[in-house]
Amino acid sequence: MTGASDLRHFPSADGDLAYRDTGSGNLVVLLHSGFVDHRLWDDHVSVLAERYRVVAPDIRGHGFSANATAPFRWADDLAALLRHLDAGPAVLVGLSMGGVIATDTVLEHPGLVRAVVTAGAVTGDFQYTDPWHRELQGTMARALETGDVTAWLDAFLRLVPGPERTADDVDPDVLRRVREMALHTLSKHGPDEKDRLVRVTGSLDRIGEIRVPLLAVNGSLEPADLHTAAERLADAVPDGRTATIDGTGHYSALERPDAFTRVLLDFLESLRSL
Repeated sequence: MTGASDLRHFPSADGDLAYRDTGSGNLVVLLHSGFVDHRLWDDHVSVLAERYRVVAPDIRGHGFSANATAPFRWADDLAALLRHLDAGPAVLVGLSMGGVIATDTVLEHPGLVRAVVTAGAVTGDFQYTDPWHRELQGTMARALETGDVTAWLDAFLRLVPGPERTADDVDPDVLRRVREMALHTLSKHGPDEKDRLVRVTGSLDRIGEIRVPLLAVNGSLEPADLHTAAERLADAVPDGRTATIDGTGHYSALERPDAFTRVLLDFLESLRSL
């Protein structure tokens, strides 16, 4: 896995934001899921960089990026980075939280975005309704409030196999990588720290504003309500599509990186004619 030595830093208005930057060509930005960092995409970067310029940032408060000391929005941070790079418009590829950042950004800063890929995500308004996810989210929230790192990490890692599998059904290296990144990000924060994130609301009602190509990717083991919401998102976009990675849950890009990369490369290739 890559580390801090591979990173560049963008001096934002509220501290330095870290990012990996490699390859050349049209810009593809890889946005990681919550509590991890840019290393989520280690299996993808080298393949994509053969054809594209690939940027993989650490979102504020994650990995090697600064924590927030003032209110901020994910989309504004990403827009500032894209303007700093002066290489757009970009294809935004996001897993989970990263997918929300991608849809936030195309809604709030549409001129900076060429296309969007969401994986395990729709927009920030989406909420899981199934009992398994609701219970797990409650467990994680209570653990964070009390500073119980062990309880939080145990719950967080259950997201990798999901409700239909156990940890024994997942490559132990995937779990190790998620655990390592999550512990690193968690170590940057304390239980009394104020959440300064300002969320973009009303986004599901605005998805008809998205005018760029969009691909919604989900693992086949994701819950039905997420698949339904992804179909709704794709149907609302003039060039909206869906794809499924078989045999995976929420972390499809980690569990089956080759399959995920093939789906992504096919989508990127389709943009060449636009």
